[in-house]
Amino acid sequence: MHDALTRAGRALRAALLVALALLFLIPFYLLVRNGLAAESDITAPSWTFFPSHLHWSNLTEVFTDPNLPMARALLNSSLIAVSTTLGTVVLASLAGYGLARIPYRHSSVVFYAILGTLMVPAAVTFVPSFVLVSTLGWISTLRGLIVPTLFSAFACFVFRQYFLGFPKELEDAARVDGLGYWRTYWRIVVPNARPVFAAVGTIVFIGAWNAFLWPLVIGQDRSAWTVQVALSTFTTAQNLNLHELFVAAGISIVPLIAVFLLLQRYIVAGVERSGIDD
Repeated sequence: MHDALTRAGRALRAALLVALALLFLIPFYLLVRNGLAAESDITAPSWTFFPSHLHWSNLTEVFTDPNLPMARALLNSSLIAVSTTLGTVVLASLAGYGLARIPYRHSSVVFYAILGTLMVPAAVTFVPSFVLVSTLGWISTLRGLIVPTLFSAFACFVFRQYFLGFPKELEDAARVDGLGYWRTYWRIVVPNARPVFAAVGTIVFIGAWNAFLWPLVIGQDRSAWTVQVALSTFTTAQNLNLHELFVAAGISIVPLIAVFLLLQRYIVAGVERSGIDD
């Protein structure tokens, strides 16, 4: 009797997981189905699982549309996301290591001041940030899109929590060998902290790729548009090409899926080792 109940419970959990997985995949199905369909198939009163004829030319149409600089937007988003990820990981890890390992009088005050910035809505800082970027002449430039977003208080917090639990014995051995804080960080800490670096990097990359409001404010020229800004033009266009919208949206999530699939195992491991729940 007990074995039968156990098998029934496992079957129920498996069925529930399958149902949830199917619900999760519905948006991806809609992107593929509508992206490869004709306009009449998308707006037809009767629904078909897949249109009878798949229009693969929709993929190239997105890149040849003169009103949608998709190729340039993908390049801008890639440069911004990669630069922001690398810069944030380096700066936040250095700050987190300094707060966790370098003793100085006001380290706690600095740490809580950094945490305090998490309670400030990002929209509040847009006006002073825009004025500063405008004064520097960085409007519609990659510098204006990247530099103001390089430091993340959340990433600093995660790194600090992780480094607090990092084995001091390894650092003490490095000190005996004559290494200072910088060389200890670079030669000992970084190679042994890859999971948290990958986890933070993945989160930052996804956030930078999906950023919309700041690129919309700073990227005023078409040459500085990101993917999210380019997609937003569909909602303001007088003639809306639905199939282009779905194709462009599908293309825009491919880098995110690739990064997540490559680094997904590090996300949970990095968060667990960071001690956020402590």
